[in-house]
This record gives sequence, C-alpha cells and structure tokens, in this order.
Amino acid sequence: MPTILGQNQYGKAENRVVKITRDGATHHIKDLNVSVALSGDMDEVHYSGSNAHVLPTDTTKNTVYAFAKEHGIESAEQFGIHLARHFVTSQEPIHRARIRIEEYAWERIEASDANSRFIGADEVKHSFVRTGQETRLTQITYDGERWEVVSGLKDLVVMNSTNSEFWGYVKDKYTTLKEAYDRILATEVSGRWRFNWTDDEQRMPHWEKSYEQVRKHMLQAFAETYSLSLQQTLYQMGSRIINHRSEIDEVRFSLPNKHHFLVDLEPFGLKNDNEVYYAADRPYGLIEATILRDGCEARIPVDLTNL
Repeated sequence: MPTILGQNQYGKAENRVVKITRDGATHHIKDLNVSVALSGDMDEVHYSGSNAHVLPTDTTKNTVYAFAKEHGIESAEQFGIHLARHFVTSQEPIHRARIRIEEYAWERIEASDANSRFIGADEVKHSFVRTGQETRLTQITYDGERWEVVSGLKDLVVMNSTNSEFWGYVKDKYTTLKEAYDRILATEVSGRWRFNWTDDEQRMPHWEKSYEQVRKHMLQAFAETYSLSLQQTLYQMGSRIINHRSEIDEVRFSLPNKHHFLVDLEPFGLKNDNEVYYAADRPYGLIEATILRDGCEARIPVDLTNL
C-alpha cells in the first residue's frame, strides 16, 4: 500500500543550560531546559536516508550553549526568539522552528546577622536556593514570517482555606457528595497565555515584567474571588490577566481540584468545626477552560502537555 510522509520535526530535547552573569561580586542565574524542534524540507531523509538537508541535532544542542554565551539570557522568551530566528534564517531547508523552554527559579540566600562577621558582604551575593515547585514555561514558534509566543507555568500549588462553597449541583441516584458552604479550595495551576506580539521589535513585550504581572494577577484573582465553583475562580483568573495585560489575547488553565474532605471525628467524641481535613490525591476533579479577548480565536492546544 503506498504511503506518504505527514507532519514531522526533529531536534534536540531537554538541553539543560545554566547561565551565570557576574555583575562584579553579585551573580545572577538563569536555569533553563531548552528543547528544539525543526521542520521543513525533510522528505528525503525519511524516504532515502539522505542527510543533505539535516542539521545535526548535536549542532542544535551546541547552538543553545553558544547562544547562552553570545547573546546571554535576558529572559526565556527572548532567548527562544534568538534561537528560532537563527535556525530558520541560517538554514534554507528549515522552514519552521519551535523552541520550548522550562525555567527553574532561584532566589538569593542572604547571610544571617550571626554570620555576617564571618562572611564578607560580597560573598553572600552568589548563594542561591531553588524556590518552590513552580516551573516557568515558554514556547516560541517561527516560520520565517510569523511568530507565536506562548508562555506559562506549571506546578503552582495554591489554597484558599475559606471563602469557597459548592452546592446547588445536579443530583441523581449515584450522588453522595454533601453540599459545602465553607470548604477548602486548592489546586495545582497549569496555565498558558498567548501573546499578540508578531514581529515589531519596538512593541516587543518586556518578558520578565509580563511574567511577574501575569502571575500576580492570577494569584490575586484566586485569592480575592469568593468561589462558588472552581470554574468561576478559573474564569476570574483568566479574565483578570487579559483585562490587565494588553499584550495577551488568550489564557488557558488546567486546574485539578485538590480535594480536602472533613474528617469524621465523632467516633472519638470530638467535633470537627472545619478544622481537620483529609487531603486526597486521587481521584480528582479536573477543570479546564480557555479565556479569550473578545474577537480573538483560540490557538492554545486543549492538552497543555502537548505545548
């Protein structure tokens, strides 16, 4: 049976690069996990094994490290843009580059007063600790004409210990869940947001500031929404981002409901006044939705793991 080649790409995945910028005695860290995927005129390598149009994946790896030195890493987005532009414009057979980046955050360790007489002031500016579970993400796609930048985060665990209810839902003969008028609302945020930037260097967002502001508005919306459902909270989080950040047209969230159930303490003669909970890890409700700026079309994949 005759066959034809469909969509394809190749590259080097998960190139871990740590860039130290030395500003005198003060050091700054960028810790990235960079995956490169290239596509274009690659039929012959599949049909006949000819590598005439193939840039080795080892070369893409080397480019990541060389660019960390040559261009520095101002932000994950900017670094990805440099890489995508390079691969598409320097190799004629390559028509499209997709760069996916995870960024791991570090915060500076400050010397305690007790140790300050043993450690010089300059010496404490190069010690860091990895912060939290949150991982910053970005994907840059370039085809020689159009850019698409989608950034986001995963593994951001948040909780409201009150100001959440869940009642008035559909009930049938299999429903056992009791209505809740004061419950814990907790989730592990996986979110992506698409920028409306195309190729105007003068209008390029300030990527670092944008991430910080998106994260801030996301958390503020989570904290300030009196929630009657996780869906309502999700919508408020996405709406607040779009309403406050003009550079973003689309936000997609995947929010697992990290259920906390009140423990029955009556067998022990104790009253549980919304104080002691059992944290269940599975099964869990999974709430997902896309929030769009009015007039825009959705482009972020429904399955965020494929981004």
